[in-house]
Amino acid sequence: MIPLMNFIVMIITFYIWILVISAILSWLIAFDVVNRRNQVVHLISDSLQRLTEPALRPIRNVLPDFGALDLSPLVLFFGLLFVRDVIIRGWICTGCN
Repeated sequence: MIPLMNFIVMIITFYIWILVISAILSWLIAFDVVNRRNQVVHLISDSLQRLTEPALRPIRNVLPDFGALDLSPLVLFFGLLFVRDVIIRGWICTGCN
């Protein structure tokens, strides 16, 4: 059971990195550092959006509207960290004893 939990921790960590890269890329696009008309940037941006949007949409529906400020990636980031570090790793360490 512990290898399965370690695999889940690895998947959550990978998704956290996808979320961080997606947020940074959206800032770079918003500040016009990179151009979305570039085919590679568009492909990467679209792929990251397709990976993160299903998890962010329910959070956006619950959070109040802050205008241009989107806090849903931050909420998801801290939620994933909580699940990974507190719940799963706590369960793994409890199961070791």
